[in-house]
Amino acid sequence: MKKNINLNWLRSFEAVARHMSITDASKELGLTQVAVSLQLKTLEAQLGRNLFIRRGKGLTLTEIGKAYLPAVSDPLLALNQSTNDLFGPSLARTIVVRASMALTVWLSPKLAGFQTQYPGVNIKFVTAMWVDSRETQPVDVHIVFIPDASASQDMEKLSIEFLIPIVGASSSGRIKSAQDLIQVNPIYILGFDNYWPLYLEEFDVQHDARSGGLQVDTFVAACEFVSCNLGCAVIPERFAKNAIEMGRSIRYAGSRVPLDQSHYFAENKSVKETDPVVEAFKSWLRTLFAS
Repeated sequence: MKKNINLNWLRSFEAVARHMSITDASKELGLTQVAVSLQLKTLEAQLGRNLFIRRGKGLTLTEIGKAYLPAVSDPLLALNQSTNDLFGPSLARTIVVRASMALTVWLSPKLAGFQTQYPGVNIKFVTAMWVDSRETQPVDVHIVFIPDASASQDMEKLSIEFLIPIVGASSSGRIKSAQDLIQVNPIYILGFDNYWPLYLEEFDVQHDARSGGLQVDTFVAACEFVSCNLGCAVIPERFAKNAIEMGRSIRYAGSRVPLDQSHYFAENKSVKETDPVVEAFKSWLRTLFAS
């Protein structure tokens, strides 16, 4: 049976997915939060699948939502571009930012500060793990999280990072030392499997990598698992602190240790000229990382 999909539902879906906030999406679209929420629910009902995971005030895309997003955002981008080419450009400026899901979540409660300073600027976030070869809009700001030894001279270092173990806030208080951590169900982040041995080595604790435990592919998912008391994870302190501030049921389970991995501005070959608005956004980011 053919599914009739309203264009306004799709615009609401794309805006909420980009901002990860119904409030910010409603401001951009000029609609009430109730209207945006209703359009999302109507779209999900029509598709028969949930596009977002809703927990408290937070939103994350489901796997089917992540897969559907490029199919929605690309045509909308093409439509806007064609409209601008034929009838003139919009007065609003859009900055395209590529970053990890964890960094996007870390930035989300802070973005209102930049939008207050630059009310005419829109920001489109493209999650780094969902790089799409069909992406036609140039990326203005690309932030990577890589080992310091892998950074090139063209990259600008933004952060100094630390590792810290986290457990559920309601978990028992039996963790008194790093040695106790290996008795808790470990949660591993794919691509960052070395975090557990790296942390425990600082305290001369031996650890058999992958000796059971759960696996996830993002720091955001690791925080969600920990908040559900499914185990213990070792993640960058920046993201752990943000999860706690956003109301996740998480607490630290030890002291922090230095991490030889940092956030960098990647070299952006797609942008040929200096854009004052992009430079203002990058300056704002530098201040955030330095605070």
